[in-house]
Amino acid sequence: GIVVLGLNRSHAKNALNKNLIKMMSKAVDALKSDKKVRTVIFRSEVPGIFCAGADLKERAKMHASEVSSFVSKARTTINEMANLPVPTIAAIDGTALGGGLELALACDIRVAASSAKMGLVETKLAIIPGAGGTQRLPRTIGVSLAKELIFSARIVDGEEAKSIGLISHVVEQNEAGDAAYRRALALAREFLPQGPVAMRVAKLAINQGMEVDLITGLAIEEACYAQTIPTKDRIEGLLAFKEKRPPRYKGE
Repeated sequence: GIVVLGLNRSHAKNALNKNLIKMMSKAVDALKSDKKVRTVIFRSEVPGIFCAGADLKERAKMHASEVSSFVSKARTTINEMANLPVPTIAAIDGTALGGGLELALACDIRVAASSAKMGLVETKLAIIPGAGGTQRLPRTIGVSLAKELIFSARIVDGEEAKSIGLISHVVEQNEAGDAAYRRALALAREFLPQGPVAMRVAKLAINQGMEVDLITGLAIEEACYAQTIPTKDRIEGLLAFKEKRPPRYKGE
């Protein structure tokens, strides 16, 4: 039930170009309706790098209209990632800058090695984050601190990222260079025993509720809770509890 999507454009430090965005969009689209998927982990197959952001060499060759189209496609693809119905985890074992950090911010949970470097550095190039960074970073670490990081184009390591709430877990890097990925796998395995329908609905309730006032959010929770009552999984969960055994959920 755990799907791992690995970025592997080693010669360009996993920089986001047209083709990589197209491949990511296709992969995410395939996951949307696959009921066997329980958790998705985004990681890098390239040692020391998560994603260096947009491919500036490719962008330099684009006309202005092409740049707008590319940024729009990147934003849409990252939004599709954020809207996947199952939990998503970003395993940051290396550098995540600009669009790379925006990709990670679109995940539900972020895990990073203490040696990893993260930052929204677009203002250095006289532009701003264009794939969700100005919206997701403040929602993650607070408005004032997000402004400070974006205005300064500051890069933080894993320890500082954990202290400001940018990531949920920080781990010491190992010899294989995949400590964050291993921690992400451990988290994903914690999610697996839970009811699949409940997990999807819980994510929906949280995501929608965070955008509205508390009273409206409670109404959203009530509507989402109602979706779990008639499921076969709920009946199986109660029966397993009664019989003191692990439940055997089927996602129904």
